[in-house]
Amino acid sequence: MSLQNRVTPFGEIVAIAQRGLFTGNRGIIHDPATKELLRKRWASKAWITCACDFRGVRRDVMGGRSWTELFFLDEAVALAAGHRPCFYCRRDAAERFRACWAETPADRVSAVAMDAVLHGQRLDGRAKRLHPIDGPLAALPDGVVVALEAAAFTLRGGLAYRWTEAGYAAPQRLDRADWLLTPPATVRALRAGYAPVFHPSSESQDGG
Repeated sequence: MSLQNRVTPFGEIVAIAQRGLFTGNRGIIHDPATKELLRKRWASKAWITCACDFRGVRRDVMGGRSWTELFFLDEAVALAAGHRPCFYCRRDAAERFRACWAETPADRVSAVAMDAVLHGQRLDGRAKRLHPIDGPLAALPDGVVVALEAAAFTLRGGLAYRWTEAGYAAPQRLDRADWLLTPPATVRALRAGYAPVFHPSSESQDGG
């Protein structure tokens, strides 16, 4: 039986068998005795995306009280959910993200400052904050995730890949979407050149 620790592009934490490329956390939000989530869905404004393999350390998932291990299909999904790269285990990616976040080359924004902005953009009370889409979908950078009805689509190479429990579905072309799931500040970083890591199921270019 799968633990409730997989994160959807809507930021929900669900129990599915999906194997993702990244782990991460929002603080301690589980009971290690039962390996079940508590009622809260975050305990820190530092929502980070971590490497699954770091210095050969193997963790007992949800077995301790250091942090609650969450898992993401890929980095685009993690970013859409409101996470950012970890400065400890993904230092290079985090520095690239910080550089792309900055409005000027001399602006070295702190992780705490980025977390504060992201926290305001990822939540609407306890729910996921949905953002309006300004302009055509084609103007959005690769890695942005949008919502159409109840589905989430990752944009890449002019195509849209629907997130599913099994990975990305076959690509299609979208001419509209209802909402932007990726926080606007992260969209700006993607537009400035931050390149997220995509799941291999998004590599097909046979759009319908």
